[in-house]
Amino acid sequence: MTAVAVAVVFAYHDVGVHCLNVLLARGVKVALVVTHEDNPSENIFFDSVAGLCAEHGIPSITPESADTPELLAQIGAIAPDFIFSFYYRNMLPPALLQLASRGAYNMHGSLLPKYRGRVPINWAVLHGETETGATLHAMTAKPDAGAIVGQTAVPILPDDTAYDVFRKVTVAAEQTLWNALPAMLDGSVAMLPNDLSKGSYYGRRVAADGLIDWQKPAQQIHNLVRAVAPPYPGAFELIGDDKITVLKTRMPVAGTDMDAALQGSTQNRIFDNGKLYLRCGDGRYLQILGITINDQDASLQQYLKYFAA
Repeated sequence: MTAVAVAVVFAYHDVGVHCLNVLLARGVKVALVVTHEDNPSENIFFDSVAGLCAEHGIPSITPESADTPELLAQIGAIAPDFIFSFYYRNMLPPALLQLASRGAYNMHGSLLPKYRGRVPINWAVLHGETETGATLHAMTAKPDAGAIVGQTAVPILPDDTAYDVFRKVTVAAEQTLWNALPAMLDGSVAMLPNDLSKGSYYGRRVAADGLIDWQKPAQQIHNLVRAVAPPYPGAFELIGDDKITVLKTRMPVAGTDMDAALQGSTQNRIFDNGKLYLRCGDGRYLQILGITINDQDASLQQYLKYFAA
């Protein structure tokens, strides 16, 4: 009888929950889960890894750091076959990775080698990509740099927000792990190179990065709004003492009668039949579909008052 594979899992967020469920469904024994304490100041819109562990009777811990002698000793005593990281937010030290006799693997939210680093889905939307996905890869000392086990692509549609894409990538992560595990467990997995020279690395984003510059081209502004739309902090502008957050925009479809009418205008703002269009730096218009003012729901008419003579 083939021995049951033993894993230690570092996990958080929806991807952590989905991928942990895949391990259980494939018969992997999860001996320990390392996760994070929820931050009370953060918008917790995702499922709980700790809650899933409690349901299944899996031991879970929430150390502040993954790089301590105590954690190293605890995992060393387990002697896991595999270590997995599923949207865990901290880098795992090389000494810890070496404790997995059959390898340590991470699930990353992009099609590596593109968009290595932090918040890859938000960056992909911001840059107007039409495709991203999930990649399972070997962990090394360098982030998102190890050989690729498998990956699954998903489309990014023109009006998709980062959260829309994140939900697709969560399913892609589940599919990638489900498809890869049989070969990983029987030792026949074939790794693909992760050529970093063909990719890119991006750092973290902060709320202030959502400031809108209306002199930028319409497509860039639309991408910014999509990339940071709720549940993320949002794209915003400051008018006087007020913060206006633009929740959703739409690019008028090129070649349509509406687009032709807009391009024939030189007005900075057009309010027609309850629809608001703002002119951007390249002369194209964005339709504004929703706003808040100082984090409170507001109408387009309230927004227009800021531009009154």
